[in-house]
Amino acid sequence: MISNYFYHEIVRKTIISFGTLFNGIQIKHKDKAGDDFSIITVPIAYGPIQKFLARLEQVPDLKRKASITLPRISFEMTGIQYDAVRKSSTMQTFRSVDKTSGDIVKVFMPVPYNINFRLSIISKLNEDALQIVEQILPYFQPNFNITVDLVSSIGEKRDIPIILNNISMEDNYEGDYTTRRNLIYTLDFTAKTYLFGPAGSPNDAIIKNVQVDYYTNTNRTNASRQLRYIAEPRALKDYDSDQITSVAEFISTDVTKFQVSDATPLITGSYIQIGEESMYVKEIDGNVLLVNRAQNSTTITEHQIGTSVNVINDADDELIESEDDFGFSEYRFDYEDGKTYSSAKGQDV
Repeated sequence: MISNYFYHEIVRKTIISFGTLFNGIQIKHKDKAGDDFSIITVPIAYGPIQKFLARLEQVPDLKRKASITLPRISFEMTGIQYDAVRKSSTMQTFRSVDKTSGDIVKVFMPVPYNINFRLSIISKLNEDALQIVEQILPYFQPNFNITVDLVSSIGEKRDIPIILNNISMEDNYEGDYTTRRNLIYTLDFTAKTYLFGPAGSPNDAIIKNVQVDYYTNTNRTNASRQLRYIAEPRALKDYDSDQITSVAEFISTDVTKFQVSDATPLITGSYIQIGEESMYVKEIDGNVLLVNRAQNSTTITEHQIGTSVNVINDADDELIESEDDFGFSEYRFDYEDGKTYSSAKGQDV
């Protein structure tokens, strides 16, 4: 089901970037001596060529002031298609930083789409049209890359190839001498862009609980589960800097028993983190801890008096990010009650 509103303005940005490529093209007219006596910046606007031709035909008298002048460039988006050649894995993701909140967000790989554009050059004089065309064609061999900020919230910029597919010319010069001549050069392009979906929390990708029931035989209709195995992600480091207590004496690299200022919040069998080192609490005697050093692939280091002691607990488990290293808390239960687990009710029945 499609939900979770999002709008990155990717198609709009691609259209604007395409039109900007041709903004500022000039033509020059020379006198008999070969000097420039007229320099014109060719106007460009979004819209179909028929719209501009209709406006031209409304004022065919060349002696009257017209509402539109030539030469002129128009462009429009003519279609959009999925590009299967550039397809990547639908489940592949990457992480980025939201520039507004500073949070880490998970983003699925973008979907490749081709956007078709038509650029029309309208001119009264063939020389003017050729000047415009010749200023465009050398840049497309047959593609020209532009950088577009596709998703501004995470700073996702990509090079979008603009490919020139076709060039055609039409000379609308029919009728008597009062009919206005229109030379039209049409250039068809394809922009190979990408469309991004919504950016979500990286925690969405973590499975929080795995439960497996073992049965005495393969006939689940009559059999009841005998053993249940549950695994849950366990944080290997402190995320919330709770600073539950502090070190009360210098801890050298060979010490496994040391004193803290207050051991009341700590429990036996838990993990703590001092600096970058993780430790397992084996025993607590008053404010003295007996620990196993360098747990969870950390390194034994010295610790000074007053260094904060952080506990690694359930609160840290909830803050695990999808690409972090984490362990598992494992639980096993034996049953002889004849019940089975109902996934619909979320309980044994």
